[in-house]
Amino acid sequence: MIRKALKECPECASRNIFRNVEKGETICRDCGLVIEDRMVDFSQEWRSFEDDGGQDSKRRTGAPSSATQFDQGLGTEVGTTADFYKLGSDRERDRFFRLRKWNIRISTAIERNLKVALAELKRVSSYLRLPKSVEEEAARIYRSAVQKGLVRGRSMESVVAGALYAACRRHEIPRTLDEMGEASGIEKKEIGRTYRFVTRELEISIRPSNPADYIPRFASALKLSPETQSKAVEILEQARDIELTSGRGPTGIAAAALYVASLIHGEKRTQREVADVAGVTEVTIRNRYKELIKKLKLSKDVEKTKKK
Repeated sequence: MIRKALKECPECASRNIFRNVEKGETICRDCGLVIEDRMVDFSQEWRSFEDDGGQDSKRRTGAPSSATQFDQGLGTEVGTTADFYKLGSDRERDRFFRLRKWNIRISTAIERNLKVALAELKRVSSYLRLPKSVEEEAARIYRSAVQKGLVRGRSMESVVAGALYAACRRHEIPRTLDEMGEASGIEKKEIGRTYRFVTRELEISIRPSNPADYIPRFASALKLSPETQSKAVEILEQARDIELTSGRGPTGIAAAALYVASLIHGEKRTQREVADVAGVTEVTIRNRYKELIKKLKLSKDVEKTKKK
């Protein structure tokens, strides 16, 4: 409901009313009554700033804060390039550049570490095509690890890879240790060791990987139909119900389920092709395949397809 503007004071009926926009108050100048003390500001919500090119830029706020920047995006900058040309003397220009240098200079060891590490984190995240939410989560994990001194004695790259792997697990984004090792250049054993250490020290609770999360990626790489993908997920659900997935690598059991589903639907792929896509050995595919066929009694379905 929109309130009508007051034409007279409710106390003395005076029409000498003053509206103080800065304080948000409406005051009667005759009797001094504060009629309103919380006026709604209907003025512009943006401010005019001058950008580097000397043009007026209308902005409501600055850039959003981000954990992927060492100062979380809250840092300030002394002057712009346009300000330099407004200075008259060389002494003022030297002072301007000196202020900019000290403003940009990073003071603490943690900030220097974060500036290098977060740049590496963005590079690995871009290589793996991870979403922004995972990148932000990994940056928060790494920042907490640095603040607690968990990076000391370990390579920065391994902690970055471990934080990214933990973020992927928390957001249920399927990425294997082999993929993380290929992107970061660190051995997967070192990444796994650092990942377990960081999650234990920071008390980060992570649920076990769901093999079904890997099915879309593997099926896309093998160019399998949606029906085969659905069948593979169904096989994994049946295997989970009888606890066949417990104690087994999620990538191996997912690849084996996809291999069985491809045989059932007549989209035959070799064990070598499936193993290369999943990043496991043919022996793993073969062992998991035999377990699924035997425990779930799928041999009849597979034999029917072979006869066709």
